[in-house]
Amino acid sequence: MTLAEMKVGGSGTITAVGGEGPLRLRFLDMGLIPKTRVSVVKIAPMGDPIEIRIRGYELTLRKEDAAKIEVAAE
Repeated sequence: MTLAEMKVGGSGTITAVGGEGPLRLRFLDMGLIPKTRVSVVKIAPMGDPIEIRIRGYELTLRKEDAAKIEVAAE
């Protein structure tokens, strides 16, 4: 499943980071690294953006970007 498909309160472990070139590097710089735990904190009323908690901080991603992050749900 992808990060964009997770529900509020759901958590999991990142298994793969998609995207190409600068986008993928930006994801990695933000801490979206495989084997890292992540949980969904909030989803905006229209479904975009998504706020996640990763490595002790909150990060907001567009749904389009969250769809590129593969997660194994727990």
